[in-house]
Amino acid sequence: MHRSVKLITLCIVLALGLAGLGTRAAAQDAVTIQFWTRDSNRAAVETLVKAYNALGKNQIEVTVIPAADYITKVGTAAAGGAAPDLLAVDLIYVPAFAANGQLADITDLAKALPYFDKLSPSHVRLATYQDKIYGLPFNAEGSILLYNKTLFKAAGLDPEKPPTNWAEIYDAAKKITALGDENYGFWFSGSCAGCNAFTFLPLIWASGGDVLSADGTQPTLTDPAVKSALEFYKKLWDEKLVPEGSKVDTGTDFLGAFLTGKIGMAGSGAFSISVLKNEHPDIDFGLTFLPGENGGKSSFAGGDSIAIPSGSQHPKEAFDFIAWMSSDEVQLEQYAKLAQLPVRIDLTSNKYFDADPRLSTNAEAMAIGKTPYSLVYNELFNDANGPWLAMIQKAVYDGDVDGAIAEAQDRFTQIMAPK
Repeated sequence: MHRSVKLITLCIVLALGLAGLGTRAAAQDAVTIQFWTRDSNRAAVETLVKAYNALGKNQIEVTVIPAADYITKVGTAAAGGAAPDLLAVDLIYVPAFAANGQLADITDLAKALPYFDKLSPSHVRLATYQDKIYGLPFNAEGSILLYNKTLFKAAGLDPEKPPTNWAEIYDAAKKITALGDENYGFWFSGSCAGCNAFTFLPLIWASGGDVLSADGTQPTLTDPAVKSALEFYKKLWDEKLVPEGSKVDTGTDFLGAFLTGKIGMAGSGAFSISVLKNEHPDIDFGLTFLPGENGGKSSFAGGDSIAIPSGSQHPKEAFDFIAWMSSDEVQLEQYAKLAQLPVRIDLTSNKYFDADPRLSTNAEAMAIGKTPYSLVYNELFNDANGPWLAMIQKAVYDGDVDGAIAEAQDRFTQIMAPK
């Protein structure tokens, strides 16, 4: 899904000093701010920037870069002294960018915001390196469990009572698959590494386990909750409660399978709500939290952070945009009103979400969510040839759960070893 963060280490640390970032005198004239983002954010970014530019203050020019080329492009620009003024980047990469000196320290400016302690906790955590803050949340995601209410009802299940533990997921999946007519109870993209971080990790977290130590320096794949979660997926697969095609899906049908109306349950994120409501109004869907083995709930808090590269020509003006986009009015009128999750937990209850409880559930999922903190996240979790996906496939499809865990623990340890 992303290029390796090892590319980041090839970039030269830019020489522009950051001391004075928060005290530089305001520019007397309006300036043009360069803002880079991935193509997956194009619509949201362009809508937001249009509103900001209409204020008649500084102006922002957006450069949209294909997601597959984004990390390489940013790294090359940093090395060549051509970094933009603002950068929207997947929150999982912020620790590596910060560690390599490529982002401006915005600690004082960030903490001066009156709602700083209300910003998405996972975003702030991943933007913190050696007690300094190098970014703030830009957009938010929270993984959840989608379910098809029509299929629930047809299978004799209460469509208003979604599963709250793994046994209930299994029971519902079995009854929905028994309907026949190519209906299946569950879906996951078996060849997509990042997808299975987004929707499989919360099952482990909600069960009280984890795959990394609290400081993110050691793998903990031998945690019993990891084995239980792998055995759960293996059971769903062995009993053919998941379509055969899911095994080879690289993420193309991460949501697409559910959109067929033939899948009872699938892990997904906030983005799926607007797609389902606007493009597939015929599907009566609900969503709930991803549960633990015996209850509990968790979520993968995803999305992008917004940061100021250390080579920015207009850092103070760039932060003005960050403060504006995280303000009450913008978070409500430009985010919540458009069915996007606010990046502030104090605004997840609002008049727009009150009209659709599914949005409120997803917002709560984001607020309680976790995100692994690692300088080598890509090598561990996103690489299609990495140890995370290899562990899942060996356990679920080959049936060797213990061997898969042992091999993944070794490979995680090698990748995470100090270089």
